[in-house]
Amino acid sequence: MLVILVLLIPLATTLLAASFAWRPWIGWTSAASSAGVLGLGIALCVKTSDHAAVLAVHGALRADSLSSFMVVVIGTVSLLATLFTPRTLRQEIESGVTNARYARHYVVLMEIFITCMLLAVLTANLGVLWVSIEATTIATTFLVSHRRTDGAFEASWKYVILCSIGIALAFLGTVLVYFAELHVGGTHHSASLDWTSLMAIAPHLNPDVMRLAFALLVLGYGTKVGLVPMHSWLPDAHSQAPAPVSALMSGVLLTVAFYALLRFKAIANLTLGTSYPRALLIVVGLASLLLASAMLIAQRDLKRMLAYSSIEHMGLLALGAAAGTPLAIAAVLLHILGHGITKSVLFLSSGEIYHLEGTTEIGKISGLLARRPVLGGIFGFGLMALLGFPPFSLFLSELSMARAEVDVGLWWVVAITLACLGVIFGAFARHARQMLMGAGPSASTGSTSTAGSVALPLITGLVVCALIGVVAWPLQSLLHSAAHVVVP
Repeated sequence: MLVILVLLIPLATTLLAASFAWRPWIGWTSAASSAGVLGLGIALCVKTSDHAAVLAVHGALRADSLSSFMVVVIGTVSLLATLFTPRTLRQEIESGVTNARYARHYVVLMEIFITCMLLAVLTANLGVLWVSIEATTIATTFLVSHRRTDGAFEASWKYVILCSIGIALAFLGTVLVYFAELHVGGTHHSASLDWTSLMAIAPHLNPDVMRLAFALLVLGYGTKVGLVPMHSWLPDAHSQAPAPVSALMSGVLLTVAFYALLRFKAIANLTLGTSYPRALLIVVGLASLLLASAMLIAQRDLKRMLAYSSIEHMGLLALGAAAGTPLAIAAVLLHILGHGITKSVLFLSSGEIYHLEGTTEIGKISGLLARRPVLGGIFGFGLMALLGFPPFSLFLSELSMARAEVDVGLWWVVAITLACLGVIFGAFARHARQMLMGAGPSASTGSTSTAGSVALPLITGLVVCALIGVVAWPLQSLLHSAAHVVVP
């Protein structure tokens, strides 16, 4: 029943938002829906932390500890994003960027987006997983173009074309997995792309077919993750979308696609061994890190800077998954949660900065700490969390991933990673100094206080991220159980 409720809550909110004209209470209902998803996700984590799985709808829906953890991540990030929905839409309506009709479309699409991500992590069928992630592309395409500017339309077209190509490659990879399942000899099971069945027969799948299938899946789902070489949609889409949409896309959509890769990697490991999947993930992971470090140096737009940082962190996740040990996967999952919270805080902060400053161009923003100390402080601490400073959880997860990589002999990968992180730190330090320090561009901008409705959720997000880094023990059993789902 819990699994069904997780899907019904945002679906009911979708129908509610579609049935009424836009009112602020609809936005708050959306936030309440996300809070309900988070609460049910925590309950699912409690039920599945002992390696048990919760089934529903005759096994079509399945929540193990990995799925439950991802529900918590989706619930956490969506709660932060939807708390800003009423404020964001009010500002856009007042400024003439949108109207009540498009505000209603925005909420409906956001709830569809959240529902599709939840279905992706709760389905037992890898074919339905593909359908769900493809559905997120449709919903988010319209959300990226929500402001209906030339830049927004261009970004949405680029997004839908590249992601459609990627998802088509992922579909071909999924079809090949199904083909391999159909041709397993000596068994009497019916091929269905069911996760449990595939894991049971994975050692008997055709290695040649699976080798091609996994390469296509890495390239296909890697497009949605934002991994090089199919990454170029990400900076444009994140920079043009409204801040709550960017928070959801960067904070959780990318990692839902990465969740799909983890599932398929577990099957590929049993069929091919660890060397081939590891090599592919190392290639795309290091390429993503190298590109992000190069692009961040000369970045001029705040939201594009955060988007390239997402590519960096997805590269780190790929390298952690390449190591593939239980410690590495547990660290990857912890990084997913920490990155989701931190990046949501930063994108939502950037939305407030845009509203107050009228620009996201880094060179035109300065003196935030002097003029807007609360907002500047939140943004500054968010950058520290993103760069992996202690006590934030990204420090613990990055350190654990590096340790796991060294344990399996990938010390050279760690060395390259540290070099890239050094360059990225320098780039962020230079950009942060420009935006945070100084007295500001002119006296006319004055000192503006930050509303409590803005500061409280963002500060709470940073505090939670720090607490996870300091007191990780409440998550240890869950992370251990979730890691063993994909590392038998």
